[in-house]
Amino acid sequence: MALTMDQKNNLDFILKNLLAGGVAGMCAKTTVAPLDRIKILLQAQSSHYKHHGVFGGLMAIVKQESLIALYKGNGAQMVRIFPYAATQFTSFEIYKRYLSGLSVPLVQHGDKFVAGAGAGVTAVTLTYPLDTIRARLAFQVTGEHRYNGIVDAATTIFKTEGGILALYRGFVPTMVGMVPYAGFSFYCFESLKFLCMKYLPSSLCKKCDRNTGGLVLTIPGKLVCGGLAGAVAQSVSYPLDVTRRRMQLAHMTPDTAKFGTGMIKTLTLIYRENGIVKGLYRGMTVNYIRAIPMVATSFSTYELMKQLLHLDTGMKIS
Repeated sequence: MALTMDQKNNLDFILKNLLAGGVAGMCAKTTVAPLDRIKILLQAQSSHYKHHGVFGGLMAIVKQESLIALYKGNGAQMVRIFPYAATQFTSFEIYKRYLSGLSVPLVQHGDKFVAGAGAGVTAVTLTYPLDTIRARLAFQVTGEHRYNGIVDAATTIFKTEGGILALYRGFVPTMVGMVPYAGFSFYCFESLKFLCMKYLPSSLCKKCDRNTGGLVLTIPGKLVCGGLAGAVAQSVSYPLDVTRRRMQLAHMTPDTAKFGTGMIKTLTLIYRENGIVKGLYRGMTVNYIRAIPMVATSFSTYELMKQLLHLDTGMKIS
């Protein structure tokens, strides 16, 4: 028998999803924090690391700074990621419920794309300043620190670079990129989950009578669906992620100041100077290495947390 308790108690449903989403986000980001930092340094073409590859860059950080430096900026990341992930996953569930009740014709699982895109936009809007701060802290190298922690970075950026707008620098490309990224992430995960439950119920699923459809993904099933969803979503939205980073870090050095002039100009400048592979898709290798396990961990942890909190993780498969 499928769960119905959460349908009757919206507050309980929301609180449990917030907890599940927040924990999922923290687990996922902690897993890939070192790769997050090297991705930022490669995207921004830091003079200290731009000639290094992924693993060479990681080793260079440890050698030139320290092992702990691999997690530089992770404090701001943790402050940001819990509310971000909690908001994103919970918004997705709410939007999905709402859209499923509309009599608007959508392609199969198309409501999941719309709900995912809306959830991503909601979460980013609420937490974007913390992402800017995290990027600034991660970009710093030993001996060249401009900021002493989260609060100092926030106040310095606010006072010297234009107030609240400075903390939202790069927000437009983030929003443009978030629609396909979050939309495809949730759409692909939900679609792959549906395919697993319909065509591979004995290999990537197991019985769970309280779930809709009577099935739940196994942990390998969750990881496979999440990893593939992350790969697709990152491939589509990555150039806008590079643009966002360049704009966020524009005021860190005189050489990067030219990238703080708007999304289209920044995107065009990156393309003219470095092309597609070495510019718009710079750092894509490390991004795949980090994105696939990150999204896989995120979705898997979220689904596991929902199971522990007795939330429905099934779906109709008839």
